[in-house]
This record gives sequence, structure tokens and C-alpha cells, in this order.
Amino acid sequence: MSNAPISRRNFMQQSALWAAAFAGAGTMGTGQALAAREKELNILCWEGYNSAQVLDPFRSSRGATVKAESLTNDPTMINRLRAGETSIWDLINVNNPWARKIMLPEKLIKPLDRAKFEPFFEKMMPAFKPPYKWAMDDSGQQLIGMAQRFGPYSFVVNTDKVSRATAEDQGWNLWNDAGNAGKYGILESDDWNVFCLCCIAGFDPFKPHSDDEVAKFTETAKRVFKGAKLVGDIAAMNQALVAGEIDFHLTGGTYSASPARADGHPEIRGVTPKSGPLEGGKGGIAWIEITSVVNNPTLSPLAEDFLAYVQAPDVAHTVAFAEGTYNPVAQMGNPDCYKLFSKEELDAIQWDSLEEEMGRSVEYDIVPDYDKLLDIMTAAKREASGG
Repeated sequence: MSNAPISRRNFMQQSALWAAAFAGAGTMGTGQALAAREKELNILCWEGYNSAQVLDPFRSSRGATVKAESLTNDPTMINRLRAGETSIWDLINVNNPWARKIMLPEKLIKPLDRAKFEPFFEKMMPAFKPPYKWAMDDSGQQLIGMAQRFGPYSFVVNTDKVSRATAEDQGWNLWNDAGNAGKYGILESDDWNVFCLCCIAGFDPFKPHSDDEVAKFTETAKRVFKGAKLVGDIAAMNQALVAGEIDFHLTGGTYSASPARADGHPEIRGVTPKSGPLEGGKGGIAWIEITSVVNNPTLSPLAEDFLAYVQAPDVAHTVAFAEGTYNPVAQMGNPDCYKLFSKEELDAIQWDSLEEEMGRSVEYDIVPDYDKLLDIMTAAKREASGG
């Protein structure tokens, strides 16, 4: 997922610290380096996998040193591998298209033992049964990662202000209604904000765009940011929704609404439009995280061990409800995992409508002209803030 602006972290500084910390490994022979890493594991991931709730039992049972760094942007994580950090990380956890379309072709990750790991997919929810597209290479022969957390992610409403039915019917046109200016917020999340603005403008973000569509995107970005009451993070959006300061916000869904719902605010609800400009006339977008083994020349033998560890029903439940936000996991297809979720937890992740909303969504993909649209959006945001 993507839930915060990149500027919240000094990525270059952090990368330098990691490189320095592990520089010694490069001076060893391959055999020595591999031996030195038998009790060491480094994970680059979204929040949740870096939680002590998830990592501490693994550390204890293996007597291992496990370091996990959580970032908030897929391209940034991938660029760190491109910059040479394949020698640091053992696992990388990003959204669904990046393993298949970018990291495997660039040899940043390596395939998994299909006989060992594909049986885990048999116990997942039906949509993830093997061979699962995003966990496979283009040929359909190589298994390149494991699925776990997922969810629909379009926008969020306070149903006391905008009913679920109205939000689902109007969809992205909520932002095209001039009467809604000043009633909504924008959750800072660059890639997802680009997706949403394309949908508001009336076209599919995941296809090449004409000059007319780029012009429409520009106009839409300026208008939407100008009409926002606030721009901020998940906490700011949920606080404003609960307080009645805003009626709805983009971008959002189960992932962002879940903390408020878990705190006793069921009126805060992620919404997937019934229809929209996406492929097949669908109205929403869904994300699926894929965790892959990095093509590290001195890969830790604990990498595959950890991938198997997080498939266990109790650990999968912990991952679903790790710190910060709460999400469904593919392992809920296993009755032994599903039964661990309380009624309140199922309500927090909107289990009642999950299948329906996923069916209305296309899956997260790569925007062909993302850099151009991001520049336009950034300029519109700056202009709206008076910067």
C-alpha cells in the first residue's frame, strides 16, 4: 500500500546507513559471507511486517537477528535494489505488479521453489488459487512471490453524511459535483492520488493517455486540490471524518478506514463505486501485496523460512492486525485462520462486502506515463496550497 508522502523519510540517508552497516560482508569470501548470514535476515517492506508482533516470535524461535525497514512507496523500494541494495535485503514486500513486470525482468528478485511454496496457495481464498497471476512470471512457469494482505482502495465516506448507496452510485463523480468543494480531504499517497484523479477525470489510469486526457487530468488535479478542506495522512483523515469536519476523502479503503472502525466508528467506511472508467466498466482499484526473495549474492537461508512462517494461520492473523492498519489476508481461505478473527475484527476490515468490492475493482497496475502525471499533480497540489 501507499499511505504517506515520500518526504516523511530521508531515504538516501537511511540507505547510506544500511550500506555502511553491511559493508563488511563484501570483504568476505562467498562461503564465509553465507555462513555469517545463517542467523541474519533483512526485510524491506510495508508497515506490519516490521512489527515486533510479527518478528519477535520468529527471532526467538530461530535465534536470529531480523531487521525490517518499512517504507511507503513501491518505486522507492525498487530503486534501492537497483542502486545496489540487493546485497543488503533478503525479502521485499511490494504491491502486485512490480515483481512480475519490473523486479524479475531486472533480476532484482529470484524465483521460489514452486514445489515447496505453491501448496500454500491451495489453502488461500479462491481468488488466489494457483497458479495465481501476480505470483508468477509472464511464462506462468516460475513462482516469484507469496501473496498475503490485500484489499479494495478507492475512497472513504462518513455514512452519516453520505450514504453508502449514494457513494457507490455516484462514485468518482462526488468530486465532480461543485457543491462538494470544501467537504472532502485528500490522503497523501502519490501513486494512488494519480489513480484517483484519472478516475475522476473519466479515464483509465493504467492505459497510455492522449494529450486530451492529460489536459483533462491537469484541470481535474487543480480543481480537486483547490476544493480539498485538508490534505494529510490516515490519522488526519480519520479524525476529520469522525469529527464531521469532512464528509469523505480520497484515496482510501479498508486499509485506511480500519483504524477508525476498530475504534468504534462503523460509520467510517471504504467505498468501491459500482461502475467507473476502469477496464470492464469497473469503478474501483484493489491492491495485493507480494513478498519476494531478493537476488542477494549472499542470501540469508532464513528468507524462505520467513515466507513459510507468515503463512501459518496464527501468524497470518497477526499480520492482518499488525500495528497501524488492519487488512484481510489471503490465508483467510483456510478455516484455521478465519476462525481466529473476531466479529469486531471482521467488521473492522469490512468482511461483509469484501468479495463484492473486490469484484468491482481492477487490480493495482503500473501507470505508463506516471512521471508526467505525478509532476502535474504535484504542481496542482503546490498551487492549491499557495506554495
